[in-house]
Amino acid sequence: MVNLQSTLNEQGKYVTQIIHFVGGVKRTYHGIETASIKQGQFTKFKCKDGTMIVVNDVNVLCVEVFNEK
Repeated sequence: MVNLQSTLNEQGKYVTQIIHFVGGVKRTYHGIETASIKQGQFTKFKCKDGTMIVVNDVNVLCVEVFNEK
């Protein structure tokens, strides 16, 4: 996979993200592989357990990122 030089790579190989959506809904995702993040209209990423998440960026207000050690 091509490294897109995402600044999230600086947080480490795996991170936790809390995504805040329009309407007040929040979702927390653990074990996100930072190298797998592909951003666009629909941002895609993989988790340690093999789960792939696809998020429609239009519905996102804020993303909090935490390093996993």
